[in-house]
Amino acid sequence: MDRINVTKTFLPPLEEYEAYVKNIWGSGQITNQGPLLREFERKTSKFLGLDENRFHFVANGTLALQIALRALDITEGEIITTPFSYVATTSAILWERCQPVFVDIKPNDFCIDADKIEESITPKTKAILAVHVFGNPCDIEKIESIAKKYKLKVIYDGAHAFGAKYKGKSLLSYGDISICSFHATKLFHTIEGGCVITKDKSIYDKVELLLRFGHNQDNHFMLGINAKASEFQAAMGLCNLKYIDGIIDQRKELSGIYDSLLKSKFQHPKIKNDSGYNYAYYPIVFDSEKTLLDKMGELEKDNIFPRRYFYPSLNTLSYLKTAQHCPVSEDISKRVICLPLFIGLDKNVIHKICEVLNK
Repeated sequence: MDRINVTKTFLPPLEEYEAYVKNIWGSGQITNQGPLLREFERKTSKFLGLDENRFHFVANGTLALQIALRALDITEGEIITTPFSYVATTSAILWERCQPVFVDIKPNDFCIDADKIEESITPKTKAILAVHVFGNPCDIEKIESIAKKYKLKVIYDGAHAFGAKYKGKSLLSYGDISICSFHATKLFHTIEGGCVITKDKSIYDKVELLLRFGHNQDNHFMLGINAKASEFQAAMGLCNLKYIDGIIDQRKELSGIYDSLLKSKFQHPKIKNDSGYNYAYYPIVFDSEKTLLDKMGELEKDNIFPRRYFYPSLNTLSYLKTAQHCPVSEDISKRVICLPLFIGLDKNVIHKICEVLNK
């Protein structure tokens, strides 16, 4: 059997991408907010149901987080966040010279436990940076109520949330700023890439400056960075956008096969009510870390490679200055893996995976 990874990049028909590449050659512009980038921003905004002047396409999701903090004038202080995420969530906070304050997760959906946020707020707290884990919504109402009470900003890391909905709206439409990743491993990708989605026009305009060095022509307004995406990335996004509904439908079908074969033997994150899930991942939780490692070893013998996602719990990173205990996240992170899930995954492979797991 060929190697089966946890994901496989979806690629559109080559001739569709080549048509866009010919346009790039014709225009001669390959970066600096070119015509394909602007077209991608317009069409993606429409797909997500966003108001005009809310969506910025940027080079990657990590830069999107850093720009979000800068755009909200958060350059110091404490950021309340989750320990159960990819390391980029914490890295962005640290890179911007802020201090992550970890609040443990809920054991049922793996998102930040909003009931524990208030006890972690101090005079130094500037914002709440929560993650829609595996595309599953956080407790949005509770988080935004707390933020309003304490005059905090809300940033949602929606790296997994493209195509997901909450109460009939794009999950990416909530918060002062939401970001998403369009990395090649995601269900929707632009090779590398990401986006910053803002609540209001003034922050949108600020992001526009921040992502291209803080200047417009010869007028320099603020400290910025290079977060520009290229025309080639935009071209891939334009190709893939028209396939996204079918991608989600097929991932839903494959997830249903897992469900039927595993027969509720494993814990899964509980999907929040009123949400439209995008089937970004298929996570399962074992009864112990030993069982997880044993089963991963068995699957790897068959050339099947699930991923420990997310591991380790970010509050345990060795380079943090302070130790913070998050027992639920530390426990779940040792026992969770994501199983292979991607377009074109052979259903016989799913049967093989489930046969190993059900032994």
